[in-house]
Amino acid sequence: MNQQEPILNRVANSALVSIDLETFYPEGERVLLDIQEVLYMGLMLREKEFRQWVKEHDWSQYTGKHVAIHCSADAIVPVWAYMLIATRLEPYTSSFVYGDLTSLEDQLFTMALQKLDPQQYAGAKVVIKGCSNKPVPVAAYVALTRMLRPHVSSIMYGEPCSTVPLYKAGR
Repeated sequence: MNQQEPILNRVANSALVSIDLETFYPEGERVLLDIQEVLYMGLMLREKEFRQWVKEHDWSQYTGKHVAIHCSADAIVPVWAYMLIATRLEPYTSSFVYGDLTSLEDQLFTMALQKLDPQQYAGAKVVIKGCSNKPVPVAAYVALTRMLRPHVSSIMYGEPCSTVPLYKAGR
């Protein structure tokens, strides 16, 4: 009778460092503030009416939320209008950006990743985890790769047991 060798978990025993971008997911509700509805005939901004809307709008409804300031109409909107909205949102929101919800998500992850010190991975073999339960934008994967590349010995994508090699120092 052959004696079986113990099963070794080579992934657990490897020098791979796994980074899960899901852990950087900024919590909080995302809101799209579309100013199209306050435009005159849906086409242009009239300063007097717009300023009145800004004055009367309940900005407190955005408390603690992440807001994307957007105009879905193909309209002429001066830059100052978005700036005026920003002055009203700032005291209430967790964050806000100009753009759609995709832009918002990209910016939220960019801000979260700025807190990461890539030098802590110096010389490491890094696996950037590919599957997550929360939405992680492609921009976050690209930003993390850009941050890590000068410091790590290799970058892979996927799961530690099944990776796609992306970068190896010296090659």
